Amino acid sequence: MSTLGLIGSGNIGSTLARLGVAAGLDVVLSDSRGPQTLTDLVAELGPRARAATPAEAAAAGDWVVVTVPLRNYRQVPVEPLAGKIVLDTGNYYPERDGRIPELDAERTTTSELLQRHLPQSHVVKAFNNIYFAHLAALARPSGAADRSALPIAADDPEARADAARLLDLLGYDAVDTGPLAASWRFQRDTPAYVVPYAKNPQGLGIAADDPGAPAGAGRLRAALAQARRPAGAAPAEED
Repeated sequence: MSTLGLIGSGNIGSTLARLGVAAGLDVVLSDSRGPQTLTDLVAELGPRARAATPAEAAAAGDWVVVTVPLRNYRQVPVEPLAGKIVLDTGNYYPERDGRIPELDAERTTTSELLQRHLPQSHVVKAFNNIYFAHLAALARPSGAADRSALPIAADDPEARADAARLLDLLGYDAVDTGPLAASWRFQRDTPAYVVPYAKNPQGLGIAADDPGAPAGAGRLRAALAQARRPAGAAPAEED
């Protein structure tokens, strides 16, 4: 049986853990405070789930999701993730993470920073553009008419394909956007960030009580195509 490792068990991490268990995966959860803080969540998830340290979750996972505040990305264990598919849900919030000049100047992306930190891993950007409540509510079986799609990006085409298999298990189609450098198209404050899945979008945001609405691959691709880089941003290879 395949295992989903989670480094970070907040809103997105715990939602992915629930989807993973529902899909028949074993799940190993971790957070920065220690396994003892995850007792209630593990009890809710049942026998397929266990709590561990970040290094243990990294070592156990066939796929490993890093879902931590961007300011903490250098704390992600390196050696246990060598050779593994690492899905990065991170977004840049300067008010939380502090200013990162490379990101402010659009010279790189959040997942490229993580890839630099994990040089022997295959980082895939995923799960960052959807509100956690919508991620939970919109999962559908393969082939469902109202199945939603999520964007992915990675420098390794095989990693993108492997990540797409995980998304399929968890209830989503994948839209392949190419290399990590392309992931700016679905980062914070772009048309593909949370809005495609919102029933009542408000500009580029949503209300906390928005129930969500399915967004298939066509709708997502249209949103991705609307993304524009800020004036003065460094050119990206896919432009």
